[in-house]
Amino acid sequence: QVQLVESGGGLVQPGGTLRLACAASRSILSFANMGWYRQAPGKQRESVAIMHSGGGTNYADSVKGRFTISRDNGKKTVSLQMNSLKPEDTAVYYCNAQVYTAATGWTSYWGQGTQVTVSS
Repeated sequence: QVQLVESGGGLVQPGGTLRLACAASRSILSFANMGWYRQAPGKQRESVAIMHSGGGTNYADSVKGRFTISRDNGKKTVSLQMNSLKPEDTAVYYCNAQVYTAATGWTSYWGQGTQVTVSS
């Protein structure tokens, strides 16, 4: 089992910055695909940023150039730096880990979510 705990959400003005952090209960970052997803009211959950176990990254078009995903294997933490925030970035942000084992295949773990509100 893996527990993920997000932190760093809050209220910020348009154009501002926030940094989200996701702490994992076990040292999985070096072999897990880690990602940040978000869900706005009335909308489906969507992928925001993914970091593959090998270090490659993928970003949603809507956040490219503004958001950066990073990880610290020693601290078991994945972060999402969010710059130039827009009102449409308002959502609950979730951390996700996808872990593969030979015994169980792929297993997906989710954090509880953290609210990000961009408003003046």
